[in-house]
Amino acid sequence: MIDLPPRAGEKPDTSSTNPHQQQSQNPTPEVYELLLSKGFDFPHVERRPSAISVPGAQALWLSDEVAGARPEAFLIGREFAHVHPPYDGSMHMMLPPAAVEELLEKGWGEPHPMARRGLIPPTAVMVYAPRNAAEVDIILQVIAAAYRFACGEGPAA
Repeated sequence: MIDLPPRAGEKPDTSSTNPHQQQSQNPTPEVYELLLSKGFDFPHVERRPSAISVPGAQALWLSDEVAGARPEAFLIGREFAHVHPPYDGSMHMMLPPAAVEELLEKGWGEPHPMARRGLIPPTAVMVYAPRNAAEVDIILQVIAAAYRFACGEGPAA
């Protein structure tokens, strides 16, 4: 559990195929920069270009120093999440099943289209872009859940 509040307002428009992108309610440059400045501040996490997303996406890559990492918590390699470029601002990440359920229930994200089709694990989700500084803090809680999952903490998927 992450203990998320319900997300206010309507769900943003998103694409239904790859590249899976958020098409409305995108962040301002200031909110996007705030997300980037705080979102990569976890021990043993490197900021790299995403190995699986669109050009300009920035990945949270778990260092090889973390020995207990769980393979099912990664999108590719040791990339457990990535932030899409500024025109989008959403994120893809892997979350434990209980966190996926809460994220969807509270309106903060949606399943990845490939997960809906059973082509990748159901723990792959899109987290909607934050619209203000308060939402950046909420998104940081979700990133922290993905980080703990990648590090091998908590129940397996």
